[in-house]
Parts: sequence; C-alpha cells; structure tokens
Amino acid sequence: MRNRRVLFLVEVAIFSALALLLDIIPFLSFKLWAQGGSVSFAMVPVFIMAFRWGLKGGVTTGLLLGIYQIMTGAYIMTPLQAFLDYVVAFAVIGGAGLVAKPLWNAIKSKESRRLVGWIIVGCLIGSVLRFFGHFFAGIVFYGEFAPEGQPVWLYSLVYNGGYMLPAFILSSIVVSLLFVKRPKLLSH
Repeated sequence: MRNRRVLFLVEVAIFSALALLLDIIPFLSFKLWAQGGSVSFAMVPVFIMAFRWGLKGGVTTGLLLGIYQIMTGAYIMTPLQAFLDYVVAFAVIGGAGLVAKPLWNAIKSKESRRLVGWIIVGCLIGSVLRFFGHFFAGIVFYGEFAPEGQPVWLYSLVYNGGYMLPAFILSSIVVSLLFVKRPKLLSH
C-alpha cells in the first residue's frame, strides 16, 4: 500500500512537470493569443494520470500544472482570475478520470475501438471542463479586449474555443495512439 502511494506521488510530480514542459517548449506549443491560450501537448500528461489513477490522479496533476503555470509567469490580472484561469481550469482537466474504469475494462477485454471511444470521451470531459474555467474567466475579466459591439460571452467563446478545440483534438489523438499501442501504460 505504501509503495502504491509513493508511486502515485512520484507520478503526479513527474507528469505535472512534463505537462508544464510540453506547454513552454516553443516548438511543442503554438501560442495563439496575446493574453494566453496555446495549442500544446500539455493536457496529455494530465489525461494519462486521469486514466491511470482516476479523478484523484488527474485532478492533482492538473492542479499542480496550474500552480506551475502561475509560478512561471502566467497572465494574471486579479487573484480571482488567476484562481479561475489556472487553478480551477487546469485541475478540472482531471475530470477525464471519470471514465478510467470503463477505459480499463476496454483494455482488459482487448477492445481497441471501445478504448479509443472512452479516451475521446475522457479527453472531451477534461477539455470542456477546462474550457468553462477559461470561458467564465474571459467573461468576467477580459471583456475589455472584446471588439467594439461584440458580446463579451461571444468573444470569450471564440477566444477560448480557438485554442481549446485544437488542443482537445491533438490530445485525443496522442493519448489514443499511446494507449492503443501500449495499453500496459495504464496499469500501475
């Protein structure tokens, strides 16, 4: 039991640090907007932890990633905005862990199609939850950047959807390829 706990803590530390690296290494991350938002592989390690360890692993890894983002120069306007945009938005990526058990069952029964389906569902859950964190922060804190005459909610939708949709697609493909080729990576 103790070894499993130590393994969990070590993996959270490693995967959250890897997620940050995947977000800040220039050729692995494409920055789209001046106030933040990029298409990167950063969610992949969080999804891996969510699928390996469930909600606890995913949320903890995402939470650490958000804290690391703040520590490495995040775009911060107010403490509440930082909390929504970084702590909440990155922690809820771990919501992908909601599908960990059906995903494991698909691996046990060697059903690749079902496995990919659950991976996509999990990545969608985590991505949509993260999107909502950024979307609400955008409505409350970034309205001043909306073009004149454009509703703030539409600006936030387009701004955050512009990088979250490609990030979801990229993450789903990478995680699917990884686990279809190496399903044993899900066991701990």
